[in-house]
Amino acid sequence: MAKGDKAKTNEPVTREYTVNLHKRCHKTCFKKKAPKAVKQIREFAKKMMGTSDVRLDVKLNKAVWSQGIKNVPHRIRIVVSRRRNDDEDAKEDMYSFVTVADDQSTKGKGVVVVADA
Repeated sequence: MAKGDKAKTNEPVTREYTVNLHKRCHKTCFKKKAPKAVKQIREFAKKMMGTSDVRLDVKLNKAVWSQGIKNVPHRIRIVVSRRRNDDEDAKEDMYSFVTVADDQSTKGKGVVVVADA
């Protein structure tokens, strides 16, 4: 992409990201770490996909809470999909759906565009 060009936010796309929860939940008291991690993932997806409507998968919530409220995973690999909103009453025509990636290894992986089948 050239400088000054803006990405089309109306196109459905799926990308895979690594979110460093360790730095995002730093200096948070123990009993608020897992809820804060979920909020940070929601904020990250909102920023990356440019949609205010972000929906989280149940598997992602279970992965964040898997070690309890105090011990969230340091890094988590997520798949973020920007999808069309079928609801007629919706304020936006796109929404983001976030789920946990199958492969949780994070070494040497950046942003990967997933081909929709």
